[in-house]
Amino acid sequence: MASSVNPTVRRRRLGQELRRLREQRGMTAEEVADRLLVSQSKISRLENGRRSISQRDVRDLCGVYEVDDPRIVDSLMQMAKESRQQGWWHAFGDIPYSVYIGLETDAASLRVYEPQVMPGLLQTPQYAEAVVAGALPEASAEDVEKRVKVRLRRQERIHDRKSPLRLWAVIDEAALRRTVGGRQIMRDQLEHLLELSRLPHVTVQVLPFAMGAHPGLNGQYAILEFPDAADSTVVYLEGVTSDLYLEKAGDVHSYSVMYEHLRAQALNVEQTREFVEDIAKEYTRG
Repeated sequence: MASSVNPTVRRRRLGQELRRLREQRGMTAEEVADRLLVSQSKISRLENGRRSISQRDVRDLCGVYEVDDPRIVDSLMQMAKESRQQGWWHAFGDIPYSVYIGLETDAASLRVYEPQVMPGLLQTPQYAEAVVAGALPEASAEDVEKRVKVRLRRQERIHDRKSPLRLWAVIDEAALRRTVGGRQIMRDQLEHLLELSRLPHVTVQVLPFAMGAHPGLNGQYAILEFPDAADSTVVYLEGVTSDLYLEKAGDVHSYSVMYEHLRAQALNVEQTREFVEDIAKEYTRG
């Protein structure tokens, strides 16, 4: 469940405000970097919220941008202080996708397309363990356990009574057919998927092989939207060694349109449940 202060979201909001102040002064990131004797990449990272922002950074930037209103400076300084707090995920140590977790924790809705495995928020513990162990063959048992615990902790957003995450998942048939962890684990996973699909804020659609080519052939992605209009929608693309976060309006629009095509080509909700039930029976017979 989302905390009252989410450092990832605070960094994004602060970065957006600092970018707005820079553009208001008609300055480029390179010009600001030259004034502060820092690298241009640092200014870019501060503005895109990918690194923590110190109060000293805020003070220096406000000086460059000639921000005279003490209320604005104090507000930005407070945001910088909050952005350096630790989210719940920091208790688990170094998590490669901690930025994404911070965004997901504060998101109001999540649209995800998964071509290979079940979406992380809909996985059973046994299935999640098998997925993590299979995807990271050189990971230690401790690391696998840590990642599974983080995944299960993320799932609390689905069951949050006050502000549950609105989840829409389009899942390729391959994810249902791939036997992860064994037939019993797969049967339990599909039954779990059916159970969660009946929650009013969870929508699951399956994209069957029979649909042929479709816009999701390039791979998995997620679209996160937030309750505060000040927070821009984010498209998340997961990588092996690094992830990509897209926030430009054109990029978000392209992926949103692509997702609408995926939803249109996928089975509807009732057809999906029947489809999943039939595959679950196959695992039972086996």
